[in-house]
Amino acid sequence: MNEHVVVLTTTDSEAAARELAAGAVEARLGACAQVLGPITSVFRWDGAVQTEQEWRVEIKTAADRVDKLTAHLAERHSYDEPEIIATPITGGSAGYLSWVAGETR
Repeated sequence: MNEHVVVLTTTDSEAAARELAAGAVEARLGACAQVLGPITSVFRWDGAVQTEQEWRVEIKTAADRVDKLTAHLAERHSYDEPEIIATPITGGSAGYLSWVAGETR
């Protein structure tokens, strides 16, 4: 299992994205988070293709924090079924990855 991951979610406003990012870092479930956007998302919901403006939150964390981070995000998210995806980090700066692990303790 990889030791570090990037967890991402999207939301409907910059303010909501900043709140999710700050909450994850404050709870030590993520070492850092970036808010990107606006982005355009195209998806099927309630039987129709929809296009919406969203903001993406990317949170770097230790793999053993993913379950708690996922629950944290889901509990605080405004969407009925939020996108919460964890992608393994397969390499990178050893110093940075050590910092990520330390900040999530």
